[in-house]
Amino acid sequence: MTARGEVFLAALGPDAERLHPEILAQMRAPAAVDRAEGVFTVAGSRFGRLGILALPVVGPRMLVTRFGRDVPFSLRTRAGRTSSGRATLDTTREFRFPGTTQFISDRLTVSVVPGLVRNLLGARERVELIEECSVTAQGALRMRTRRIALRLWGRRFALRGILGISVDLEDGWDEAQKRRTIEMRATNPLVGTILEYRGWYRHRDEDQPTPQ
Repeated sequence: MTARGEVFLAALGPDAERLHPEILAQMRAPAAVDRAEGVFTVAGSRFGRLGILALPVVGPRMLVTRFGRDVPFSLRTRAGRTSSGRATLDTTREFRFPGTTQFISDRLTVSVVPGLVRNLLGARERVELIEECSVTAQGALRMRTRRIALRLWGRRFALRGILGISVDLEDGWDEAQKRRTIEMRATNPLVGTILEYRGWYRHRDEDQPTPQ
């Protein structure tokens, strides 16, 4: 069976051994399909419903148009491989804001370049990120954007300068609470932060109750 975090293990190579032991063990655990539950202390976009204007371009499951605190969320992932044997990870993030639930989905694929992954965002996979994977001094997984492009009409349009978006994500371990931590910020050089979330989560079996 495919390991839960094989896409990250393959991208990190020998550096994976520097991950916190709990994170490394969870990534090596066999789980083709996985679920996690947690709470974002802060989550969403301060631009609110203005994000809807981008939907015709980027498609569904790409944007969050709400902003809140103490937002329950879930992660559903499916690990697999491409026809050429590269590790993949499909993820759906469910943000349970008061009165509405919103989703972001993506597909990660190990790049041919060591240390990099390709990330296709949204249900239509129109936004492509090339991200560098590394390990912090505290043993957390860090992902930072190296390139971004928009995929339309069978072509790729590189987004640079004021059109670019930089994503910085850190997935760590809370030793005191024995749970994973997550922090992500997506910024644009012209308007600043366009999406952020930070909080904690735990992997869980289907019969476990949702954490509070």
